[in-house]
Amino acid sequence: MDVYSKTKRSAVMSRIRSTGNKATELQLIQIFRANGIRGWRRGASLQWKVGSAKLKTFRVKPDFVFPKLKTAVFVDGCFWHGCPKHAIWPKTRAAFWRKKIEGNRTRDRRVNRALRGRGWAVIRIWEHELRRKNEACLLRRLAVVGGTKPGRAKMVAPKGAAPKR
Repeated sequence: MDVYSKTKRSAVMSRIRSTGNKATELQLIQIFRANGIRGWRRGASLQWKVGSAKLKTFRVKPDFVFPKLKTAVFVDGCFWHGCPKHAIWPKTRAAFWRKKIEGNRTRDRRVNRALRGRGWAVIRIWEHELRRKNEACLLRRLAVVGGTKPGRAKMVAPKGAAPKR
């Protein structure tokens, strides 16, 4: 039994801020560094005004941003984003969890559309893709967006040059 009312519990929980999916982000940083992938920023916030009458701020916080290449990288947890290979749908409170995970997927699609509409490339990496056995495939995906050859994944645009798409 909860000691707080439903309203009070909601207020308490809304004040708790996440610090990101630290383990998976650190794993991707290791992959970036081991393969000489440079030019990324972690925790950068992208925002712009939308709407005409009432301007609202649309804010996106990708896990990693390559500002010169206008590329946003998200690392999605298999549980929280409903990975087609590894999603485990809880049996208890099933309706709540289905709504929560489907909401995350809907938000991901909305964010992808918004970023692509503003000329950004979006890479979504599943948590399981960070495993050693999947690293070669992951590096090929990163190299394609970076405009380099798969064997040499360095995501740094030459000075004054526009990134290749």
